Amino acid sequence: MDVETKMDAIKSFAQEIVTEDELRRLFQTNDHPLAYDGFEPSGIAAIHFGILRAKNLKRMLSVGIKFNLYLADYFALINNKMDGDLEKIRDVGRYFVEVWRGAGIDTGKVNVVWCKDLMSDLKYWDMFIRVGKVLTLDRVRRAVTIMGRKEGEAQDTASLFYPCMQVTDIFQMDIDICQLGMDQRKANILAREVAQKYKWKVPVAVHHAYLLGLKGAPSDLKTMSDAEGMSFKMSKSDPNSSILVHDTPDVIIKKINSAYCPEKVIEGNPMFDYLDKLIIDDKSLPITIDRPQKFGGPVEAKNYDDLIAIYKAGKIHPADLKPFVAAELEKQIKPIREHFEKDKKAKELYEKVKSYKITR
Repeated sequence: MDVETKMDAIKSFAQEIVTEDELRRLFQTNDHPLAYDGFEPSGIAAIHFGILRAKNLKRMLSVGIKFNLYLADYFALINNKMDGDLEKIRDVGRYFVEVWRGAGIDTGKVNVVWCKDLMSDLKYWDMFIRVGKVLTLDRVRRAVTIMGRKEGEAQDTASLFYPCMQVTDIFQMDIDICQLGMDQRKANILAREVAQKYKWKVPVAVHHAYLLGLKGAPSDLKTMSDAEGMSFKMSKSDPNSSILVHDTPDVIIKKINSAYCPEKVIEGNPMFDYLDKLIIDDKSLPITIDRPQKFGGPVEAKNYDDLIAIYKAGKIHPADLKPFVAAELEKQIKPIREHFEKDKKAKELYEKVKSYKITR
């Protein structure tokens, strides 16, 4: 497979690549580089986890990239997820693996890595200390936002370990490509700086955009700081702003019908965010939006850009767009939901995790 095909696969979902030249050189010298994405096991999965991350992973696997799915149990402990109960956290981690299986990920083709196993090696802590030696306290404090906390919100010493641990993970796993969300950017940039100081392998950082919550965002979202923008992303901790991978068709329709979707507005509109990142993979194909005959019948868009233009012109009403989005999301959620209905092990894990108190 040629290098540009691999580059195109990454560009299809990346909001940022640090840097494109480094990624291209990596593909030129390594047919199967190792990438990773990490997750705190923290509760029931929403579609940004079960669908968006799965889509990104499938694209990378399709071009020969090896992948570590990293279950960050001790990170979840530091972040007080599941009341800081490690056994519950690990139950959620095992449940996460079942979500990926339901989403069509062949878990035999990826490495599932637990933080607890990575940390059992003394080399990890040697590297952790070396990482900490070249990072100032101010830099670490500013980086705690990767925990999903505001700067200055972390109160305990363990929270200061978190950024250094995340940087250490990258080197301990010998990662070539850090493929995480934009909210993890600070950790990846720290890792690159540490690598340059020690003359270690510098990882390429590939950051995907987050998925908007159902409440949407202001149209000037792109001008906001990272911290401000992150407050509008989909989070399972806000059930009124997220769609879960277990939601039934009726629940999906109800949530979508109540979602923010102003007429003629694209920026900050979660319906177009889902169309862009989850639903319309090939933006060049025609799209048909059903509409009652009394309102003019179905609307035919030549491609995704044409759909945007039609909506901006007011030729499609939110009441017509929303059923289309709900139906398309249901097509992708259904296999995951049915996996947990049919697979005994998956169902037992889901019932167990569902009974746990979710803490933030």
